[in-house]
Amino acid sequence: MTRPRYPSLYQINTRVRLSELAAELGRPATLDDISDRELDYLKRTGFDLVWFLGVWQTGPAGRKVSLSNPEWLAEYHRVLPDFRESDVSGSCFAIQQYRVHTDFGGDAALDRLRERLRQRGLRLVLDFVPNHTAPDHPWVTEHPEYYVPGTAAQLAAQPQNYTRIRIDGHERILAYGRDPYFPGWPDTLQLNYGNSDFQEAWLQQLAGVAARCDGVRCDMAMLVLPEIFERTWGIKAAPFWPRATKAIHAAFPEFIFLAEVYWDLEWTLQQNGFDYTYDKRLYDRLREGHARPVREHLLAGLDYQDKLARFLENHDEPRAAATFPFDMHRAAAIITFLTPGLRFFHEGQFEGKQVKIPMHLGRGPREPVDEKIEQFYSLLLPRLKETVFREGDWRLLDCHPAWAGNGSWEAFIAFAWTGRNSERRLVVVNYSEHQSQCYVSLPWPDLEKKTWRLSDETSPVIYDRDGQDLSSHGLYLDIGPWAYHVFDVEAVVERFEEVEAPVLAGRR
Repeated sequence: MTRPRYPSLYQINTRVRLSELAAELGRPATLDDISDRELDYLKRTGFDLVWFLGVWQTGPAGRKVSLSNPEWLAEYHRVLPDFRESDVSGSCFAIQQYRVHTDFGGDAALDRLRERLRQRGLRLVLDFVPNHTAPDHPWVTEHPEYYVPGTAAQLAAQPQNYTRIRIDGHERILAYGRDPYFPGWPDTLQLNYGNSDFQEAWLQQLAGVAARCDGVRCDMAMLVLPEIFERTWGIKAAPFWPRATKAIHAAFPEFIFLAEVYWDLEWTLQQNGFDYTYDKRLYDRLREGHARPVREHLLAGLDYQDKLARFLENHDEPRAAATFPFDMHRAAAIITFLTPGLRFFHEGQFEGKQVKIPMHLGRGPREPVDEKIEQFYSLLLPRLKETVFREGDWRLLDCHPAWAGNGSWEAFIAFAWTGRNSERRLVVVNYSEHQSQCYVSLPWPDLEKKTWRLSDETSPVIYDRDGQDLSSHGLYLDIGPWAYHVFDVEAVVERFEEVEAPVLAGRR
């Protein structure tokens, strides 16, 4: 399977989806119960990659922690008014072993699911959590040296970051996995990248995962960069990602590495071999609601933008329907999913779900479908199947004042796509809460001496415009708050200049 230049990914919360199927079937559901019809829908909708979040085996140690945290318990009750303890599965990022959870049908069920995906031209993406494991991972007793140790003094001073573990009748103090800016995750233990034996064993573990799927989404991938790891733990570490990505790509050339990454380290991880990195910066700027920072973000080179994973929601972020007012949601989606990079969608996004489900729960609430949001995505998603948006050349466009003193042009974000067969698309968004006007400079040099038809692929709007005027002045736009157009641009009339007919020889 050849990956398109700009693929689309769909994320499924495996536990929650199987709990929904179990309710429908009246029995426990496994990966085998994900129907061919559901997979056909994903293919028909235009997806290339399907990320099944949380398929790996978790254990009782993580679940015990998930049931003991008062703040987490309060959140469970908020999300599920009928909450019961059986809804708590433990975080899927507190992995006990990299084998498919027995509740989901085990490794054989995953192999069958992957084959069904491959028959449809879909690629399977799974999790790899590089920073930590669950407290009951086999290595905790077999290789405690693979984990970051602590001291009694550190435990006393930072009980939120260290814990006592009994191993073979002896107590050890080990560190919780953590982000350096927050307290440790008490259902995890921190892996020690300063230990070369651990790194070698971890690479073998990753190779085993890579043999089971077509890509991995690496949780908090920046935490194991040597400079971040040393700043967090005071331990020097050799780089892991360049060696790991090179080895896996050598064994599986089409394998995909997707990094969850923050702190402006996207480019760093791309240079470490990642095929795609989260574009949290674009998401944050879209949430702020101002066009200029978004436009400035899109000025980056395509060597960088082509490797960004762009999203409006995922399991870590609040639901888009609960975050963006409807009109702003549509405008933000047009920008997010019609610019270069990996288009990253989350289960429930198209139906306008509003409840963010904690990773400790195996069940989510029933929510009604938001018909307006569903209709919007029914218009947007077919665009992503068009070759021009999957394989074409993208260019950010300049906007200019419609008249002197009119600053509303600053609210526009405009860009063009050109396909290999001369397909042309023009996307313009008024990313503001006010009516705005501008001229957009078009990038095509052959506009003159033709009439051009601009047909909006998401609405009935059609404009016919003179090519000479478009070439000289640009396209004039006057559109409302958060409004947008996705124009198919085609020449409709060839203009011929009148010339004097030649005099034929022998004629008077």
